[in-house]
Amino acid sequence: MAISSRKRIVWIVQQGVWDMPKESMPLAAGYLKATALACESIRDEMEIRIFNFGGGDPVTIMAETMFAEGRPDILAFSVMGWSYFSFGNIAEGFKQMNPDGWVVFGGPHVANQAVRVFRQFPEVDVVVNGEGEFVFRDILLAYLAGRPPSELHAIGGISFRDPDREVVTTKEPERIVDLDSIASPFLTHAIPLTDAVGEFRYDVALMETNRGCPYKCAFCYWGGAVGQKVRAFSRERLREELEIFAYHKVHTIVLCDANIGLLREDLEFVEDVIHLREKYGYPRAVEGSWAKNKSKSFYDIVKRMKQVGMRSSFTLALQTLEDAALEQMQRRNMKVNKWEDLVRWLREEGLDCYAELIWGAPGETVESFFEGYDRLARHMTRIAVYPLLLLPNTDYSAHKATYGFQTVRGENDDFEYVLAHNTMTIAENLRMKRFILWARSVAEHLVFRHIWAPLREYAGLTQSTVIRNMVAWFETAAHPAAVRLAAVAAKVERVPSAVPVFLRQFYGEPDIDEVLALWWREAVVPLLPAVYVDLLTEIFRYDCLTRPVFDLPEVESVTLPVVDIDGEPHYRRSDVGLDFDVPAVLAALEKGVKSVPWPRPTRVDIFSKVGFHQCYASHEEGFYYVGRTGEELRDEGKVIPSTTGR
Repeated sequence: MAISSRKRIVWIVQQGVWDMPKESMPLAAGYLKATALACESIRDEMEIRIFNFGGGDPVTIMAETMFAEGRPDILAFSVMGWSYFSFGNIAEGFKQMNPDGWVVFGGPHVANQAVRVFRQFPEVDVVVNGEGEFVFRDILLAYLAGRPPSELHAIGGISFRDPDREVVTTKEPERIVDLDSIASPFLTHAIPLTDAVGEFRYDVALMETNRGCPYKCAFCYWGGAVGQKVRAFSRERLREELEIFAYHKVHTIVLCDANIGLLREDLEFVEDVIHLREKYGYPRAVEGSWAKNKSKSFYDIVKRMKQVGMRSSFTLALQTLEDAALEQMQRRNMKVNKWEDLVRWLREEGLDCYAELIWGAPGETVESFFEGYDRLARHMTRIAVYPLLLLPNTDYSAHKATYGFQTVRGENDDFEYVLAHNTMTIAENLRMKRFILWARSVAEHLVFRHIWAPLREYAGLTQSTVIRNMVAWFETAAHPAAVRLAAVAAKVERVPSAVPVFLRQFYGEPDIDEVLALWWREAVVPLLPAVYVDLLTEIFRYDCLTRPVFDLPEVESVTLPVVDIDGEPHYRRSDVGLDFDVPAVLAALEKGVKSVPWPRPTRVDIFSKVGFHQCYASHEEGFYYVGRTGEELRDEGKVIPSTTGR
């Protein structure tokens, strides 16, 4: 095939999972572009462009946006379960415009799934089965050399169809040992970092410091890196990347590593973050998936971050507390399940922690799940609960019959949704989906932070009991706001994007404080010991006052004054009167001390960071927008502006 003298056009397409005000960083596409352009012949003969779409963009919008720009010679997709069908449909449209163009699929959802991919989307020419950076480079070089997509036998780690339309899968190459050989998408400017007005364009900055995961959990396929030796990027390269983000005033770095704190190099990374924050004022936080087994490095990282006032939400990825489920997950031997002492230590250090659970794991029942949820909630109230999905290349997926899985694939995505299995019926699953939506919204996403422990300690009400009480009340209440919220919940509770959709309705409901107060009076107060009603009601009111401020620009309903704290704008509620010293009550309870229910009037200023409307669906970022008292901020070394007249 003759290649003309014009530059060939390559497009790389990626789509985030959620519909959010800000973009998700296209890190995978950035690695592909940067590494390809590091090759001189590709750089001379090809133009590579990234198209990055949000989770709310339908296939028609994506196709129209791209093809209004023309048509590429090669169209490559970084495929996840939520984008599988959309990208396959776009590939079909592309082949109508350019029958000779190449379509490349890569990503964890399609790796090792070529037979199915080619059957469903015959327009796809190549499927990449592992780490893609150098494989993608070799595919582009093969195109430039004039080879057809049916004769790519020399490229390792791919699947394609030969001239007889038989599927050929080449030998998987060795994993990339020297990660620095992968070009940096940030240092090479492969990913645009700012928007039209010069602001950082993404919700958070994504980084990898290493690749690989030593565990083989039955539900997980961490990019094919499970059971693998962990390989790290160099400290020098990571420091250079960090400096770019610090310069752009990026608040939060989210690491895409499987186990942060597993390696000694992770402490070095945090030290570099701290150094750059001292220089630029940013980054302010590091988030990600913390190591399942907490090493000395992890404890050293926590101590160091506390020492300098840097915040993070430390994750306990427990997944389940039921022994039978842990056994089948292949996690029984993990030290992660000895977690109470760790949580106690984090709380003593004054650091935030949240946990992850999976609902629907074989061996788990409704009863064992609620028992585990409430046991966990005694130590931390932010619990992210995810319904189990069967993912390609996992033990669960490979042995469906063994676990008795009954599944169905989504109509708008390619996940296998679990309907039932040996220890879960469909009816139980449906009931739990409703609980999960409300639990994630009001507890994990910080609608309420403070009421859970007092209700448990003063009234004997577990966290799951209170949430189920709330669900039942909202489903029968006549208040118009309750009717609206219940209707949205019923509509979305079974769909993957349920939480962001419901949260937007919840936070944006004009009468939310009124309807929550009504729920409290009608459904909670009757369950409380009379002696504690006034105290617990004041804690509830304080919880509402410190809820993040949902400041949608188009609504313009926020009338609170704005002040600068440590270089960031905050809303200020000045001189708030409380009948009880609620902050002191909560602090005492944190130490295991119950306060006597005597009124003790106090006044506080409450500060809430501006901009919550941009990240309300992110539990990592949303954490930084909750209301805190001036005293809490001063304890962190923040300088609080004085109030005129006080």
